[in-house]
Amino acid sequence: MEFLFIRHGQGEHTLDIPNSFQITNPSLTPNGRNQAKLLRNKFFLTEDDIILISPIKRTIETALIWSEKVECRKIVTPKVGPRIFPTRTAGKTLPCDEIIDFATLKLEYPNLELDTNATSNLWRWGINTLPEHEFDNIARDLIEEIRSLKRKRIFIVSHDGTITAYRQFITGGRLSRSDFLDETGSFRLDLG
Repeated sequence: MEFLFIRHGQGEHTLDIPNSFQITNPSLTPNGRNQAKLLRNKFFLTEDDIILISPIKRTIETALIWSEKVECRKIVTPKVGPRIFPTRTAGKTLPCDEIIDFATLKLEYPNLELDTNATSNLWRWGINTLPEHEFDNIARDLIEEIRSLKRKRIFIVSHDGTITAYRQFITGGRLSRSDFLDETGSFRLDLG
């Protein structure tokens, strides 16, 4: 099974740092939308593929643009939402990384599947500031859920910190912020 992490396209929250981190639920920029379109040439989706998507507007937009006209499963889950990396015990979720709540997602994106296995606390608070051991439990559970789907390819559209945290968990190596992916960058793992 191939596990492919893809970072979202350029978001509005990156245009005027640090002020733009205060934007609530930023969209993709025009450049970010073009980056998402280019994913179509890099990763050809089929209806057998599954995309797990962070419950943030810029990740949802990236996945929807990339998968346009492909009837694959698209599952929004807080288990791949924004994550501070490396973990900071005093870390706080910035407005740009606040996840969209379950009810709003259901209303605004009726064609997307929502992860009903995620707890209400996870839907409310996400994984952004979870202690390492709690994140590890979620990562372990998510990997088992993904294995149970029995698909050849699973894509995860997420964030630089989240992707790096999952990569570190899966590989057992030590990573740093220098390992962050660029916008719409990807990382492939074979889970056997």
